[in-house]
Amino acid sequence: MSPTDQNSQASDLSTTPQTSVDADNESTTHFGYKTIEKDDKISMVAGVFHSVAKQYDVMNDLMSFGIHRLWKRFTIDASGVRPGNKVLDLAGGTGDLTAKFSKLVGREGKVILADINSSMLNVGRDKLRDKGLVQNIEYVQANAEYLPFEENTFDIVTIAFGLRNVTDKDKALRSIYSVLKPGGRLLVLEFSKPEHELLNKAYDFYSFNILPKMGELVAKNGESYQYLAESIRMHPDQETLKDMMEKAGFEQTSFKNLTGGVVALHKGYKF
Repeated sequence: MSPTDQNSQASDLSTTPQTSVDADNESTTHFGYKTIEKDDKISMVAGVFHSVAKQYDVMNDLMSFGIHRLWKRFTIDASGVRPGNKVLDLAGGTGDLTAKFSKLVGREGKVILADINSSMLNVGRDKLRDKGLVQNIEYVQANAEYLPFEENTFDIVTIAFGLRNVTDKDKALRSIYSVLKPGGRLLVLEFSKPEHELLNKAYDFYSFNILPKMGELVAKNGESYQYLAESIRMHPDQETLKDMMEKAGFEQTSFKNLTGGVVALHKGYKF
């Protein structure tokens, strides 16, 4: 993996991209602020998450001051999940959402924890099994762009802090739409664009000055957390992602800003 330059300067943030932009041509995409060949992105992102998997939960708590748990709780509450539902927790990582869904869907329901990264999937599986959550959970290594499930399978699909790492987001949204049942719903929890300029500046300073140093100190990997900060800035903003969901076929799309827009929860239905 070619790591991003850890010396990206916060003082230059006004000139760095703040929202997702199209790559130069159909064969290229973004890896943080770098333009790379599309064929290279999966392996480069994989390198990031292989390297951070074991410290992923610890870093999530440190980076968000524990607030990520509230964001995920809000997502669960907004999902409308019921006993007997079938849920796909896509890019489910270490299984925080899967654990909660497993208890809510009950014995008659099922939750599939899917992630493209084997290291993250293994950490998630071990953590959930250690909690005794085994009866209604399955594990699948899957690319969001090519989901290996039949059409009209799931009542709910969630993807939390994973869509920004997908190479072709439009293709992933269409793939998710296909595997949802009619009446099913998608929830996308992702970092987004802060609503206020002062918050945006403070968030930039934290992301590019504190976060990589924290990653170096705790996870021994500042470069990967530099990429993660850049990937957030390249992700589509709230309205753009809403439009992308509608183009993929979703209806009654909406979003809710959390923590001043640092994170947004998007929701859409398949009818």
